[in-house]
Amino acid sequence: MRITRKTVAFLIGLAAFMIIEWISLGFNLADGHPTAFYVVHGILIAVNIVLAIVLGGIGLRALTKRGQRPPV
Repeated sequence: MRITRKTVAFLIGLAAFMIIEWISLGFNLADGHPTAFYVVHGILIAVNIVLAIVLGGIGLRALTKRGQRPPV
């Protein structure tokens, strides 16, 4: 199955957006919340960054394989 250019661009753009968004959220969390608040948001940030890395990897792998011909 081939991935279109639009899909590759979407995956890479989404990955970049997710990383920027969640890292900035992590820095912008204000002090004074209960510990559970930080634990939950820390888990959310970690999971979303892992998802962004996976999506970006899929997009980059598809981008690098676009120019290659399938084996005969």
